[in-house]
Amino acid sequence: MDIRSRNELRPPVSDIHPSLLERKIVHVDMDAFYASVEIRDNPSLAGRPVIVGGAPDSRGVVATASYEARKFGVRSAMACSHAVRLCPQAIFIRPDFEKYRAASHHIREIFSRHTSIIEPVSLDEAYLDVTAAPGGLYAVQIAKKIQQTI
Repeated sequence: MDIRSRNELRPPVSDIHPSLLERKIVHVDMDAFYASVEIRDNPSLAGRPVIVGGAPDSRGVVATASYEARKFGVRSAMACSHAVRLCPQAIFIRPDFEKYRAASHHIREIFSRHTSIIEPVSLDEAYLDVTAAPGGLYAVQIAKKIQQTI
């Protein structure tokens, strides 16, 4: 079969809904990822202000903070010495990047159930091209399934 005969088997472009001709990209950004992994591994930290980064008395910075710590104004890239002043009751945890890489790898396996076109940005962020994803789901439905699975 040549190219022309294969194209003739496709419906004319005018018969396809315009939304099906567009790329469908899902952006996944796992906020507070490192803190979430630490809480997953130590459930006693749940509901408490967790800061992953340097020691509070060091020149280190906050890599991430749980939502409970963020309520006090703690943010990523903030000096840990400033973070402890904002949230003295915070639990500081040194980063364990091997653990975060393993969690990220597992999450990418979840992505691959929906698409093979994955553009990682960092351990906790990626773009997924779900234009031709199996199952006929809309991009928003795929994103919600991924979120529920994670």
